[in-house]
Amino acid sequence: MRMICVIDGLGFGGAERSLAELLPGLAAAGIEPTVVCLHHRAGGVEGEVLERGFDVRFLPPGGPARIRTLRRLIREISPALLQTTLVESSLVGRVAAAGTGVPVLTSLVNQSYTAERRADPRVNHLALRGIRTVDGWTARHMTAHFHAITDAVRRWAMATLRVSPERVTVVERGRDADRLGQPGRRRRAAARERLGLSEDADVLVAVGRQEFQKGHRFLLQAMPGVVASRPTAILLLAGREGAETEHLRSLVQRSRLDRSVRFLGHRDDLPDILAASDLFVFPSLWEGLGGSLLEAMALGVPIVASDLEPVREVVERDRCAMLVPPREPVSLASAITTLLVDRARARELGTEGRKIFSERFTLQRSTARMIDLCRRVARASDDTRPLGERLEVA
Repeated sequence: MRMICVIDGLGFGGAERSLAELLPGLAAAGIEPTVVCLHHRAGGVEGEVLERGFDVRFLPPGGPARIRTLRRLIREISPALLQTTLVESSLVGRVAAAGTGVPVLTSLVNQSYTAERRADPRVNHLALRGIRTVDGWTARHMTAHFHAITDAVRRWAMATLRVSPERVTVVERGRDADRLGQPGRRRRAAARERLGLSEDADVLVAVGRQEFQKGHRFLLQAMPGVVASRPTAILLLAGREGAETEHLRSLVQRSRLDRSVRFLGHRDDLPDILAASDLFVFPSLWEGLGGSLLEAMALGVPIVASDLEPVREVVERDRCAMLVPPREPVSLASAITTLLVDRARARELGTEGRKIFSERFTLQRSTARMIDLCRRVARASDDTRPLGERLEVA
């Protein structure tokens, strides 16, 4: 079975990491994947995927040229399935596949048109409304089936894109436990030494590109309250620069947090950084799932996170995290301080996080379910029964 996976690029994000970790499992199951990217990315997982020998193609710039080139690739490769991830690549993939007989499976990895996104001061509301209209129409008329990474995303797609429930299957993301490694005192000490952190420092880690969605501005607004209570607290911001970078650096300067906040940029040693930390902070304003949450859980790091629907699904309603309302720095500072003081409670959250990861979010479990879904969607394209009956969605 051949399959084309279309994605914006193989950069630093969770969707990109998820695809990179899925590819070996597809190949091992006898599915031959070709990855098609709209953009080259400097860094991220692009080099990793190329080094593993996977077939990666890059489309030319411009929407019409991309559609024509992808359509030619579909005819050349004759895949049983075309899978798309992220909005831009999904629009290109759906149009290119139209009339070819190749079914399109779109992975829904975010809640792209929420009120929180519209609150981003850099968003062009007219353009966003136009993209939403086109996305919804092509979703309903040019897509065979959808893969949602959480039930919250599934409900969002039903309400926002107006797709029927039988056309959306939830398969949670997974992460490679072998790549992440095991937590432990030696690893913690070694990682702290490399980072220049003392053993008695209260180390907080937040991961994500520096964009409005990730809520870093509210975390930085919370930090003066954290430092007032815990003077040894140090926040490590790991993730590439973005539209928020200048504002975030300004907040650090105005709040005199230069000694308490470090901008690490993109890091390839993120698992070691998590292993060195006392607390993982996830202040996002909207998410689909939050891949960095899974990595923190795998390494037994207690979590303070925004109280969002997809996050509640992952951490199972406070089982391994303290949840606070998004955009509330005072509540965020209080939760962080509570766990830095109450180490027994923090250890309990970390232990439960590892259990949840082992039960639900291993790469093996996620990959097996994705392979099953891909095969069912591919087989269903040759069936004449209604799609819901063909897929036998639970």
